[in-house]
Amino acid sequence: MNYPQIDPVLIHIGPLQLRWYGLMYIIGFVLAYVVLVHIAKKKNYDMTKAEIEDLLAYCVAGLIIGARLGYCLFYNPLFYLENPLRIVAVWEGGMSFHGGLIGLIFSGWIYSALKKKQVLMLADMGALAAPPGLFFGRIGNFINAELYGRITDMPWGMVFPGAGLLPRHPSQIYEAFFEGIVLFVVLYVVHLKSRITGTAISSFLILYGSMRFFLEFFRQPDLHLGFILGPLTVGQILCLIMVAAGMVVLLLRLKSARL
Repeated sequence: MNYPQIDPVLIHIGPLQLRWYGLMYIIGFVLAYVVLVHIAKKKNYDMTKAEIEDLLAYCVAGLIIGARLGYCLFYNPLFYLENPLRIVAVWEGGMSFHGGLIGLIFSGWIYSALKKKQVLMLADMGALAAPPGLFFGRIGNFINAELYGRITDMPWGMVFPGAGLLPRHPSQIYEAFFEGIVLFVVLYVVHLKSRITGTAISSFLILYGSMRFFLEFFRQPDLHLGFILGPLTVGQILCLIMVAAGMVVLLLRLKSARL
């Protein structure tokens, strides 16, 4: 099956371009706002719409900065140490989910300190708001024909441009389904049923980390890194750290609830 050759540029307006990938980010942020407002109302959180808008602004900044710095640090540190000015060249590509997550946590912590809001409450809200953005982000990766999968003989394998003549797993679609749709449904049910703050964010760390770890076996590793620990990639190592962190947070919250 051939890749459907989607033009990554949606609209040309003179020298300006609106790219599908940028549109996916915008949709993700809009849906994050909708989810945050819904969850605040559903759980009776002390958050007005204006406060949620402020929170989202902090998170957007933290996500973009963290994702870029995370990519530079985790995936190509030597290159960016030698070329520090290229760190700000986001138009060249290179964003890390794990770096973005760190940026989100840091910006959420700053917001909680400034606005006197409970940090775990904000973290739980953010855990629910993230999956829609993950879904559309992976769709954007598919449209850009990037982050494709490993070679496969499955009937739905696709021949991606610039990836040779052999069909590959459309791993972006796998990730969109599991990290976006499945993760959101599970977290939504967990969050509504749980009365312990911190449950949603710890579940997010455990579930996303586990899903991403498994799906990385279908995804082509970065060419300049390959495998770094036996059959494992950098992404998988970071996911194991995520899972461990999520388990620690969950156990501490459950223990605190019993006291």
